[in-house]
Parts: sequence; structure tokens; C-alpha cells
Amino acid sequence: MGAVVADDGPSGVKAPDGGWGWAVLFGCFIITGFSYAFPKAVSVFFKELIREFGIGYSDTAWISSILLAMLYGTGPLCSVCVNRFGCRPVMLVGGLFASMGMVIASFCTSIIQIYLTAGVITGLGLALNFQPSLIMLNRYFDKRRPLANGLSAAGSPVFLCALSPLGQILQHEYGWRGGFLILGGMLLNCCVCGALMRPLEPPKKSEATKEPAEKKVKKKLLDFSVFKDGGFVIYTLAASIMVLGLFVPPVFVVSYAKDLGYQDTKAAFLLTILGFIDIFARPICGMVAGLKWVRPRCVYLFSFAMIFNGFTDLMGSMSVDYGGLVVFCIFFGISYGMVGALQFEVLMAIVGTQKFSSAIGLVLLAEAMAVLIGPPSAGKLLDATGRYMFVFIIAGIEVTTSALVLALGNFFCIKKKSEEPHTKEEAAEREELNKSEDKTSEDAKVDSIEVEQFLKDEPEKNGEVVTNPETCV
Repeated sequence: MGAVVADDGPSGVKAPDGGWGWAVLFGCFIITGFSYAFPKAVSVFFKELIREFGIGYSDTAWISSILLAMLYGTGPLCSVCVNRFGCRPVMLVGGLFASMGMVIASFCTSIIQIYLTAGVITGLGLALNFQPSLIMLNRYFDKRRPLANGLSAAGSPVFLCALSPLGQILQHEYGWRGGFLILGGMLLNCCVCGALMRPLEPPKKSEATKEPAEKKVKKKLLDFSVFKDGGFVIYTLAASIMVLGLFVPPVFVVSYAKDLGYQDTKAAFLLTILGFIDIFARPICGMVAGLKWVRPRCVYLFSFAMIFNGFTDLMGSMSVDYGGLVVFCIFFGISYGMVGALQFEVLMAIVGTQKFSSAIGLVLLAEAMAVLIGPPSAGKLLDATGRYMFVFIIAGIEVTTSALVLALGNFFCIKKKSEEPHTKEEAAEREELNKSEDKTSEDAKVDSIEVEQFLKDEPEKNGEVVTNPETCV
């Protein structure tokens, strides 16, 4: 990986499930935190942007939507870049883009310019970090992968807890422009995380096997054969429906509290509560998903998490005071954490390691349109009705529908498969290993036969020496 053109992971390298993998996990934790928490944390600045530019809720919601749409919509581009140049160079460039977008946004004089800088450029930078970090995590962990996914996903709530109040402080002390500038500087840490993504070294091979190995790594930059897998198609459809409503409540909950008459700091504290609960929900869900009985049925646990999330949105629509919003944020944090911990674990289990770099790019592209229209359409609904209740109800219905699509689609349409290699390459590798094992066992048998024959012949040749006590055990 890294030393060859197609960065699809070196064949024959076993995932270490530890070692330097913990450093990779730490980098993935930071990247996931920035990628998912940033679009929500930026919502703290929406009130200031509305006052300065004289715009509505739907206009400001486009900032978060564009950030998320870039994170999702550039999936195939990220897959091609990773397969062509490797994870580490792509992440270093992405860190520079993410920082540059926020720094330039601090000098903008119109909302359109903010869309292009804080939305497009920063979103592209985060995308170029997020996807490669997940690919590296998948390569470094196998048996402990559900736990690793849960721990890395915990970066989102941890950063949400930190960035939301920090954004409020920055806005109060330096205004939205100073806040954007400082956040842009913080995003340079993505480059540090990219430097941690050390490639796995392929096993050293002899001169005779060098040429076949070089031919073997020439793979497609984007593998569309994943669409032949029914499980992947159902997952993609369900995930696309899910993201229509998944990100809406966290984007609007702060504005909801402010419109009820609560102070800005108290309103922003709701995201901190949500994030704090989410911190514990993700690793715990990752541990549960790794249990022997649960792991083969992970897709149904994921479906339950989505139903739980949708039901929480429907209950949250009835909140009329701060206490109700606090209860909503607690249960939303639990369900949202479960979804975050399981979504990529389920995808990894469906497509396998070899096709994951292409599969995640295609899934994110399919979700991009839903992410792009989700929060803005909710903002339009809010502008038209003036009631947050309808926004939360629509979000709940969308997420619940996605859960039913995933669970029923897998139950009725996907036949149980025995554990087989996900790709022809993996099948060939296993066959080769089996052949070598058979060959070794045959050689061992031949050697044992020769030894037995030798021992049989020895008494005739050596006579009394065989019974010498010094040679007996």
C-alpha cells in the first residue's frame, strides 16, 4: 500500500489489531470529530449571520448542508485519489484545504462567498481526510474492528461538546469572523492526523514472485462491481433515506431553544448534553456489536438504532420548554451514537476489506443529494410554518422509514450466506494458502515415511548398537 499505484491494501498482510493501529485510531478519532461535529458547531454562528446578511433560516442552513454534501458527494473522487496516491498524501492535502476554506470565509462579504469557502472548500478538505482515515482503520483492525469503529466514531460527540461552547465563546469575544479564523487554524491538525496514517508494509517476496505480485496490484481506481451485491444496494438505499432526516435535529435544536426565549449559552448547552451522552453511546455500542452472537446480526442492531432515533425525533416534536429539549437531547444522543458507531461497521461487513475503499465512496455519493436537501428543506418548512414541531416530525418519519427498508430488505431479499471470501483476489489467496499447506503436509508425510524406513533398516545394519542404553530415551 503506499509504494504501489493502486492503494488497495497489500495482500497477505494480516490486520495487526493493535500496535501502530492505536495511533491510526487516534487520528481517525480526530478526523471523525472534525468531519461530523463541524457542520453542527457552525450552526452556533447562524444567528449572527442572519443579522449581518439579512437572510432566513433556510439560507444559513445551506452552510451545514454544503459541508455535509461535500463530505458525502465527493466520495468517488476521494476513492480514486486514495487508490491512486495513497491515504497519507490525500489527507495532508485535505487538511490544508479544510483550514484554507475557513480562513478565507472569515473575510467574506456575502453569504454566497461563505457557501463557496466554508461550505465547498472546507467540506472538500474534510472529505479528503474522513474517507482515507476510515479506510486505514479498516486495514489496521479486524477482530477488534467494531470496537475500533465505536471509539473512532466517539470523536464526533467529543468534538461537538468542545466546539459548540467554544464557538459560542469565540463569537462573543471575536465575532463570527474571528471565530471562523481561529477554527480554520484548528483544522490544520488534520494534517498531523494524516501524518499518522503509516502504510502497512507488504511481506517481502523473493525475486521469482516479484513480477506476479506487481501485476496483482493493478486494480480499478473505482470498483462498480459492489452494486452486484444485493446487501450493498439495500444498505445504500436505506442510508440515503436516513440522512434526509438524521442531521436535521442537531442543526435546529439550538435555534429552537433560542426562539423559546432561552439565553444563547443555555441554548448551546443542549448540543453539549447531546454530545456528552453520545460520547459513551458509541464505544459501548461498538463493544456490543463486537460480541460473538451480535456481530453476525449487526445489520439488525443498526436498524433498531435508526428506529430508536426516528422515534426520539417524533417525541422531541412535542417539546415546549427547556426541560423537554434536555430529555430529547439525552435520548437523541443515545440513538445517534448507536447509528454513528454502526453505520460503517455494517458497510465493512457487507463488502469486505478489498472493496471498501470504492464502496464507501459510492455510498457517500448516493447519500449526498439527501444530505444537501435535508436541512434546507427543513428550514423552508420552518420559515413557512414558524413551528419546529413539523421539522422534527418529518425527520423522524424519514429515519424510521430507512430502518424499515434496511431490516425488511435484508430479511426478505438477502439469503443467508456462508462465510466466503468477498472478492476473487481473496479467494485466490486462500486457495494458494491451502495449496501451500497441502504441499507442506505432503512433504511432512514423505519425510516421516523416510524416517520410519530408516529406523526399520537400522537394526539390520547396526545390530547391537540399536539397543545401546546410551542411545535410548
